[in-house]
Amino acid sequence: MKTGGEAPHQVLGRLRFLLQCSECFRRARALPAALCYVPREVQYKICKDPSAPAAAAARSLLSVWDSPGPARGGSAATIEVRKGGCLRATGEEYCNSAGLWVKLSKEQLEEYAGTRDLAEGWVLAQRFGEGGDKLVPVDSVERIQCQHQTLGVDYRPAVSWEQVVDLTYSIRLGEMPRLIEQDEAAVQKFRSVPPGWTYEHDMELGRFLYDHSEKKLQSADCTKEHINSIEVSSHAEDCAAAHLTDNLTYTFWESNGPPGQHWVRLNMKKGAIVKRLWLMLDGQSNSHVPRRVAVYGGTLSRLQHLRTVLINENSYQNVCILRDMKTHMPVLEIRFLECRARGYNVRLQGIKIVSFWEWDLILNAGMFQPARLVRYPLLEGVDADVLYRRAMLIQRFVQLLESVLCYLIPLSEDSIGTFNALRSMKPFMLLSKQSETLIAHCLQSSESSAPDSLPKLYINRLLAREHRANPALDPSCRNTVFTQLYEGLSSSKNNQPLDYRWPLTYSQWWECDFVTEGIIDSGGGFRDSLTDVSEELCPSSSDVPVPLPFFVRTSNQANSSSDTRDRYVPNPSCKDFPKYEWIGQLMGAALRSKEFLILSLPALVWKQLAGEEVSWSKDFATVDSELVKLLEVLERVDKEGFEFMFGRDLTYTTVLSDQRMVELIPNGSNTAVRYEDRREFIRLVQKARLEESKEQIAAIRAGLLRVVPQPVLDLLTWQQMEKRICGDPEITVAELQKFIKFEDFSPDDTRIKYFLEALHNFTSEDLSHFLKFATGRSRLPVQINVYPERSNLDAWDVMPQSSTCSCSFFLPNYSTAKICEEMLRYAVYNCMSIDTDKNPADE
Repeated sequence: MKTGGEAPHQVLGRLRFLLQCSECFRRARALPAALCYVPREVQYKICKDPSAPAAAAARSLLSVWDSPGPARGGSAATIEVRKGGCLRATGEEYCNSAGLWVKLSKEQLEEYAGTRDLAEGWVLAQRFGEGGDKLVPVDSVERIQCQHQTLGVDYRPAVSWEQVVDLTYSIRLGEMPRLIEQDEAAVQKFRSVPPGWTYEHDMELGRFLYDHSEKKLQSADCTKEHINSIEVSSHAEDCAAAHLTDNLTYTFWESNGPPGQHWVRLNMKKGAIVKRLWLMLDGQSNSHVPRRVAVYGGTLSRLQHLRTVLINENSYQNVCILRDMKTHMPVLEIRFLECRARGYNVRLQGIKIVSFWEWDLILNAGMFQPARLVRYPLLEGVDADVLYRRAMLIQRFVQLLESVLCYLIPLSEDSIGTFNALRSMKPFMLLSKQSETLIAHCLQSSESSAPDSLPKLYINRLLAREHRANPALDPSCRNTVFTQLYEGLSSSKNNQPLDYRWPLTYSQWWECDFVTEGIIDSGGGFRDSLTDVSEELCPSSSDVPVPLPFFVRTSNQANSSSDTRDRYVPNPSCKDFPKYEWIGQLMGAALRSKEFLILSLPALVWKQLAGEEVSWSKDFATVDSELVKLLEVLERVDKEGFEFMFGRDLTYTTVLSDQRMVELIPNGSNTAVRYEDRREFIRLVQKARLEESKEQIAAIRAGLLRVVPQPVLDLLTWQQMEKRICGDPEITVAELQKFIKFEDFSPDDTRIKYFLEALHNFTSEDLSHFLKFATGRSRLPVQINVYPERSNLDAWDVMPQSSTCSCSFFLPNYSTAKICEEMLRYAVYNCMSIDTDKNPADE
């Protein structure tokens, strides 16, 4: 869709439409018909496969299936399309791992012999990974001539959903172009909201689509997965083609023949699309390094030139010779046209590719396999066809949003943006291809020049450590690293205030002179000071006092059943707003740079900083999950149960995160809550708790906005903001194993072997969920004690259990490492309630 060239009436119409869609997503209502538009009829022309034999090219035989895909139904008939003719089909399409399908109605099938008994049929328009003929939508010559004779040569009917949106929602003068009749049944499939579907389901589906997008699917090397075989023109003794993929630095392939006749041929697996192809050069002999390389692709009998690369004379490392292919090439041939220093033979340490399966780059129903949905509990059990259609609508919404994004986001800090009206849709911004570009533009355009000299600050970390050990001795906190930095930067010696808007390459904001430590700060001391500030604001250990008054531990830190036990919220009692603003400035500086300020804040806080909507049940549960559950019980309880549980003990008061009790109404501590008024009481509690840190968060956000332009906060989701400021809390198996202690296992116990094999197949996100499942914490360090499951000694292949209170994990018996991996992954994503809170000593 064209972006930035829309007429004003189009832009306004699309904004109106997006607002309507946003409200439908939020309330889980049927989406507007224009977003779901499917034309009643489309004509397709057959584009013959150029590699097909001439005899086959003269005929066009198409198999008609009962449902899309051989795996889902049997071939019901075969039809033949005359040469130069078109195939009439409905506008309904369906994509799965086999390819793109189009649907034929009963009326359309009746044109062909042998299909008259079918109610509907499906034809494969484009096959993934195997080439072959393709069906391309066109207007037939007869239809175009008829339209021109009747309506004039400038007539253009509306045939796409984008055109339908513009025609339906834009105010325009003159005659309205006609809409091609829609396929009512197909539109209704799109519009119907799945049973039990909510806004949260759409957000989780958006996250699934992002996690399975091309950007996220990129991996380091796909050579062995996507290449069938490698052939070479020749090779010297002990320097065969196998060395190109053995990943060893001391082996290589070397040709053995006349110059200009050397090549490497990659026979790709069906459906593999190459995004990056590197040559790994061997620089030990300059005359063996290729200087000029040509890449050809296609079938072996019809190779076409793709690219010629002149390799830099100073390059002795990996060289990318091909990038961003759009289609599958059965064969890729690398021809070495010339070597350096007029060398005769080529020597390569290896080749490396990043590639994808063709079906992974296109939204299709095959993406929604049960194994992939384990990490997305809300989507589990939902039919793949339902998820596929809903995902198509999300893609359409994001596509339309991108077309007007530059109008929604003010690129000047002095202008007013309208994105606030669509802020509930911010999670979908993950799918936007433009947002990263706009963010980079906003940050770069708001940069200030780097200062000529660094402020020099004298920091006494010995005094800071003494304060951490017993903060009560110094309520002013003047000895903390945080306060020493703040006062040092505010002193008259540093009369030039820092604006923290420096270029990305500016990596040191101040210079630290650590008293009595003798450290020369060339960047390491500065980073140490940021780490100290992070630790003082939000200590990583739950066993130490909090040295500063700006944040307090959430109630969940004392709640063993919570999976967010290591979070902090701004202290409702602390009114030192200038320091909160400075914290916001430091967060903004981290967002703009490569440095990190690690603050363990819950989603409730991050969402407010990013300008996203918060919900009580989901977001406040990351602060006080027990209170959320209690109010849910209070709302559902009957009068008899209410009197039994609370009597007259429940008053109009609540306890904030700083442990202060506040009254919800005047004289609330002396006013009992009646059963009939319980919902009003719930509303008052929710309001008080959601807004308890409102002033402090507003001060942090004000500091953040002094460093980061408003458009950037509009474009970033809260997860992206947290990652940019705090870094990616990536957990590796090697690091996690340092904190795992096995108790009461024999050294050769297969349970340990299977358990460790399962962890090695976990992603960083999986490991983080395992850590939460076992300990309630999302970051290391934390000790995990693993015990044999003793509650059911004869049980095999069952769910594991944990006790987050004691950071204990109970490992059952498993038949195989694969079953162990599947059960463990399911548990950590779906069974946070399987928390036994049993004491290992009681076993």
